[in-house]
Amino acid sequence: MKKILVIGSLNMDTVIETPYMPQSGETLAGKSITLVPGGKGANQAYTVGKLGGDVSMIGAVADDSIGTALKANLESVGVNTSGISTLPGATTGQAFITVDDNGANSIILIAGTNGLVSREMIDQHRNLIQACDIVMMQLEIDWNVVAYAKDLAVSMGKTVLIDPAPALPGLPDSFWQGVDYIKPNETELEILTGRPLNCQADLEAAAGEMFSKGVRNVMVSLGGDGCLLMNREGMHFYPAKKVHAVDTTAAGDCFMGAFALALSRGADVAEAITYGQNASAIAVTRKGAQSSIPNPEEIQS
Repeated sequence: MKKILVIGSLNMDTVIETPYMPQSGETLAGKSITLVPGGKGANQAYTVGKLGGDVSMIGAVADDSIGTALKANLESVGVNTSGISTLPGATTGQAFITVDDNGANSIILIAGTNGLVSREMIDQHRNLIQACDIVMMQLEIDWNVVAYAKDLAVSMGKTVLIDPAPALPGLPDSFWQGVDYIKPNETELEILTGRPLNCQADLEAAAGEMFSKGVRNVMVSLGGDGCLLMNREGMHFYPAKKVHAVDTTAAGDCFMGAFALALSRGADVAEAITYGQNASAIAVTRKGAQSSIPNPEEIQS
């Protein structure tokens, strides 16, 4: 089994359940509030660990109770946290998530220590990049640091996965060169390309633009509909599993973690997408981020 390294964010999620999303200026009675370990990077690392993968993480937390809890939760599923720096006097990243009765969510991020992840930290833990086979990243840390780590990973011959969320407009073409897989959703693909997606042809053209920038495999998440894959072999659609969504928080992170885990075990891209879809289909039927991640037996069944 190949080794996976996740470089990215760790947050404590404050999840607020509401009957519907409040409008501007509206005061709405919430239904509950829960603290759940999250952060896109940590969610992906936790998924790989819970599914039995060999995974390490590079990131940062503060020397506070939240940072301690986030690292402990990753370690509980076997994640190597030696690459997670503890920064005195800072604030660990947090996310405030509103989830409505339909399972839709809106998220406000406080970067905290995630905004302090630096090139120096990447250099400090270069041994973890050298030791791994697959490097997975997101955009909840400085994109310049992601680009720096990507270039290092590419130069070492690693397989590179990027979940471009939250999406940023105007990233240079060089950012994408050498990337093996990206997984934007439709909204993120619009932001990355500046193209409105009003129909299937628009979607395919936008995916093609990312492919032309140097990404070898463009996987566009279409939510409950499925996943569109574009690569040098053409385009293929993978329909989603039909489930009743309770909370879509971390669904994309669960998909990416399970996808990477499948790749690490020798699956081809089609098999890895299907495995990721099966994992995320379970995750959306549960509340929370890392608390929603299934175990291998659940996915198998």
